[in-house]
Amino acid sequence: MKTIFIILKREYLVRVRKKSFIIMTILGPLLITAFYGVIGWAAISSINQKKIAVVDETGLFQGKFKNDKESAYAYPKESLDAAKKSFVKKGYDVLVYIPKNVIEQPKTVRIFAEKSVSLDVQNNVERAISREIETIKLNRAGITQKVIEDAKVNVDAQTISLSEEGEKNSSSVATSIIGGACAVMIYIMMLIYGTQVMRGVMEEKTNRIIEVIISSVKPFQLMLGKIIGVALVGLTQFLLWIVLTVGLLTVGSAILGQSPKQTAESAVSSRVSSVPTVSAGGREAMERKLAAGGPAANIMAAIDTLNLPLIISCFLFYFMGGYLLYSALFGAIGAAVDNETETQQFMFPIMLPIIASIAFAQFVVRDPDGPLAFWTSMIPFTSPVIMMVRIPFGVPGWQLALSMVLLVLGFLGTIWLAARIYRVGILMYGKKITYKELSKWVFYKG
Repeated sequence: MKTIFIILKREYLVRVRKKSFIIMTILGPLLITAFYGVIGWAAISSINQKKIAVVDETGLFQGKFKNDKESAYAYPKESLDAAKKSFVKKGYDVLVYIPKNVIEQPKTVRIFAEKSVSLDVQNNVERAISREIETIKLNRAGITQKVIEDAKVNVDAQTISLSEEGEKNSSSVATSIIGGACAVMIYIMMLIYGTQVMRGVMEEKTNRIIEVIISSVKPFQLMLGKIIGVALVGLTQFLLWIVLTVGLLTVGSAILGQSPKQTAESAVSSRVSSVPTVSAGGREAMERKLAAGGPAANIMAAIDTLNLPLIISCFLFYFMGGYLLYSALFGAIGAAVDNETETQQFMFPIMLPIIASIAFAQFVVRDPDGPLAFWTSMIPFTSPVIMMVRIPFGVPGWQLALSMVLLVLGFLGTIWLAARIYRVGILMYGKKITYKELSKWVFYKG
């Protein structure tokens, strides 16, 4: 045990003291924040208002299209042929032609542009014309505009979880986001730090340093110390990222002069006031609902009611369990091959369950208690990702315990398998390795 601890300490300190580790630990949250900030800024600033000329032969659509940040409508009094020749010179981006028989034949609408029409512009024009045609048909049927506006109802149901402790507010959005974020983080960190183990082993093997080390340390002790040391590096970096992220959010909230909850509520309120298709009565109803606890407030409240200590503790367990399981296999690959090129044929079967777990997670979010969710959260190769998706929704205690036991057994099985390959492969040089050869190493006696 003392030998494993010495190797563990060495692996941990060597990596933590590297400038790259320190720089990426500090810059990681900043880069992620800046990355999404730039994407958001680009998405907002890239929206240019399109000037759209509408040639309406029916006369029913005059002034009915609402201007917004994306579209500005004008209604030139000229024929289609004249408009087609002059709309570009007059500064219009798009020309929309609405024929006389559009009510009976909506597909006769034409959209002209100097170049190709973007999908967003086409969708906006089609939606605007569809809404007006629906309104015209309803009015002809004797249904007034007031009745149409009163019939538009936005339902935002409050979800409540029933448990032995009583009723608790919940939010499918909040639980899905938290579960998905935890699953993705485990997925990424298993790949990053598992690959580090493989490359570290392969580097020591190719540099022939391992021949000196192996003379005083058993192969199993060396592999286990390396795996656990890198795991602690990953946990250290992850915990520092959490602290820095919370610090950035706190500083950002202080600069804005309001809490994240107030920021979310004000954002939703501004969206409500800027929606042009909502009637005055409908907007007042939405604002009253926001004041009483709107969507943003409900999500923030749902996060507060989640069992965060359970989620964090399970995250740490499944991160360690999943990492130890896969890093043992990655370490075995590093011991078996001599260069980076040869790793590809052996890495794919190992990475396949990790990739599959992310694919399964999309279906598990829809039905977190279904058969697919249950079985994939029990299988050790997929449980680290899938169980983290399920936990925010609530998982029975026996299922969580069974999944943890199976993950531990899975790790012990992979560490045994990897150790059998490691003890032989670590001293093999210049030999083409195949799956048949690996199977011989597993059952090799000596």
